[in-house]
Amino acid sequence: MREKVTIVGTTTWGTTIAIMLARNGVSVTILARTEEEAATLLLDGENRRFLPGVKFPDELRITSDNQDAVSDAGIVVIAVPSYSLRNNAVVISQFLTSYSVILSATKGLEIGSNKRMSEVLSEELRNCDVSQICTLSGPNLAKEIVMGSPASAVVAGYDFDNVSKIQEIFNSSLFRVYGSSDVVGVELAGALKNVIALGAGFCDGLGIGDNAKGALITRGLAEMSRLGIAMGAQQITFAGLAGIGDIIATCSSSLSRNHYVGQQLALGESLHDITESMDNVAEGINSTMAAKEISMDLGVEMPIVDVTYRVLFEGLQPKLAVSGLMGRPVRPEW
Repeated sequence: MREKVTIVGTTTWGTTIAIMLARNGVSVTILARTEEEAATLLLDGENRRFLPGVKFPDELRITSDNQDAVSDAGIVVIAVPSYSLRNNAVVISQFLTSYSVILSATKGLEIGSNKRMSEVLSEELRNCDVSQICTLSGPNLAKEIVMGSPASAVVAGYDFDNVSKIQEIFNSSLFRVYGSSDVVGVELAGALKNVIALGAGFCDGLGIGDNAKGALITRGLAEMSRLGIAMGAQQITFAGLAGIGDIIATCSSSLSRNHYVGQQLALGESLHDITESMDNVAEGINSTMAAKEISMDLGVEMPIVDVTYRVLFEGLQPKLAVSGLMGRPVRPEW
C-alpha cells in the first residue's frame, strides 16, 4: 500500500509540495478550507491564485473533508501561515493517529506566544507525541521547485525513523532531503532568515551595493546563531541548508516576498500598502516582532533585528537604519 500524504493548506508552498510529490507518484491529498475552495481548485485543475498555469497532476486529490483527508494519512504536512497554524492544528487534531507523522512546512514564529511552529503543534495535537512532529526548511523558493528546478531541504525531528520516513517520501532526482535532529535550530533559522531578507531588501531598494548586502547577510547570520544557541540550537545548523542555504536564496531572489517587502519600504512605500497588495504572507514581518521580544528576554544582542523592527513598526527610514548599523562602535568580529 502506498503511503498517503495530506497537505493542509492551499498556499503557494503547500500546493507546490503537493504537485511535487504527486509528480513522483506519491498519493497526495490537498485539504482545502471550504467546499467552495475545493470545488474551484478541482474545476480549474490548478491553483489560479498562487500558481496560475501550473496544472495539477491527475493523481492529486482535493477535498475539504477533514476526516477524509487526515484520518488515514501517514504524513500530514501543514503549510499554512504562522498566524493560522494553531487554528488548523485544532481542526485536524481529532483525526490524527498514533502512526501519523506531522510535518511543519511553515517558516515563522507565533505572534503573542513567540513560539516555534512545532511547539504550537505539540500543544494543540493532543493525540500526538512530540516524536511524531518534524519540520522542513531550506532554500526552497516554491516557484522554482514547481517549475522543475533542483533544490535541497533539511527535515528535522526527534525520532530518527520519522525523519527517515519523510526523507524517503520527499527525496527525488530534483529534491534532495537531508536529515537533522536539531528541531530548534532548523525552525529558528527558517524564521529568522526572513528578518534578514527584509534588511537585504533595504540594501537593494536603496541601491547601496552588494558589499553592503553581503555584510548585512553575514552579520545577520551571526545574530541568528547567537539567538539560536541561547535557545538550545546547535550552531552548525546555521551553517547548513536551513541557515546559510536559505538566507542566500531568500536575500537574493526576486521571488522572495520578504526581500520584496524590504525593497519596497526602501523605495518609499508604506508597509500597509505593500502587504495589502500581496497575495502571499511575508512571514518576516511577524518574525521580526517575535525575534525582538525573544532577544530582549534572553539578553541577546541583535542590532539588525532591532533596526528592522524600527523600520517596520516605528517609522524609521531604511537609509537611517543602515547608517545606524554602520555607526555602531567597532568590535572584534567574533
